[in-house]
Amino acid sequence: MGLLTIGAFARATRLSPKALRLYDELGLLPPAHVDPVTGYRRYAPDQVERARLVAWLRRLGMPLVRIRHVCSLDAADAAREVRAFWARAEADFAARRDLVAFLVGHLEREDPAMTATVSPLGIRYAAGSDAGLVRTSNQDTAYAGSRLLAVADGYGDGGAPASAAAVDALKYLEADGVPAGGLLDVLADAVEQAERAVHGAVLAGGGAGDTGDTGDTGTTLTAMLWTGSQLALVHIGDCRAYLLREGELFRITHDHTVVQTMIDEGRIGAEEAASHPQRSMLVRALGRDADATADMRLHDAGAGDRYLLCSDGLPTVVPDAEIRRVLSGAGEPEEAVRELVALANAAGGPDNVSCVVADVVVGA
Repeated sequence: MGLLTIGAFARATRLSPKALRLYDELGLLPPAHVDPVTGYRRYAPDQVERARLVAWLRRLGMPLVRIRHVCSLDAADAAREVRAFWARAEADFAARRDLVAFLVGHLEREDPAMTATVSPLGIRYAAGSDAGLVRTSNQDTAYAGSRLLAVADGYGDGGAPASAAAVDALKYLEADGVPAGGLLDVLADAVEQAERAVHGAVLAGGGAGDTGDTGDTGTTLTAMLWTGSQLALVHIGDCRAYLLREGELFRITHDHTVVQTMIDEGRIGAEEAASHPQRSMLVRALGRDADATADMRLHDAGAGDRYLLCSDGLPTVVPDAEIRRVLSGAGEPEEAVRELVALANAAGGPDNVSCVVADVVVGA
């Protein structure tokens, strides 16, 4: 069978001639022959399968650069790459779904018809932080107040002032009321203020050193704002938030780390992640040249709920089952905080550990 004209090839592959010209320009699907005089393109019959693969991958939404990489692999490796791409796409979709839920919940609260008469709720809270048994200093910051709960985990030479600056930048939320219909703006502004505060703290000397180079310095941040019947969550990095409800423990944050991305893409399993050399490498944080995109969501509170915010120094060495046991058994938030910090240190205390525990109660 001879070479196919661009029109015949387009019909066979269901790609337009315009798309074929673009893929040629990008080196993704070059024709088998180009007439040196007319520039007319002709394709070999055995290019049809590759062209169809390109078309299918485009329908998945895969970027052209990644498609070129997939097409360069053998079948088994290409299949693994497609699985990894789709796992990442599903994780991104889940993040957008959470944002949709946040927006819907926020808008419904603005609708008087959606407002129900409920018993007034409040929170009781405690915070604690410890350097652990290995680190010489504590770069964590933990805070609990009547409206704001926050944990930040600094990294780099200026990690301690960076985490403190991030949390301090949010403390105005304790005093200022959230304007009606303004919760989204308040949270977005709070993240921006925290980011600016971290940059300022680092440049002021927290991580600059003699050369003025701030280096790899910054902080993670996980915070919750009490709105009276809901907790609004802001999350950047690998601190975590958990909810204990009716005896069941739910993790309500998603780590922004290289290893978590690899898990999402199906490249490694959860068992491998625990000992992976890049398990602490962040993909989002508050710091120079870092992606500071925050996850945000609303949680409807119920009497009896118990929330835990913690730095990664706790879940790295304490299994979720033990965290659940302590949260279920401890009486007051202060007791839960002390027991969780003690558990981390009993497991070797390799990192700083910080915990904030808040109970949702009636009439507090």
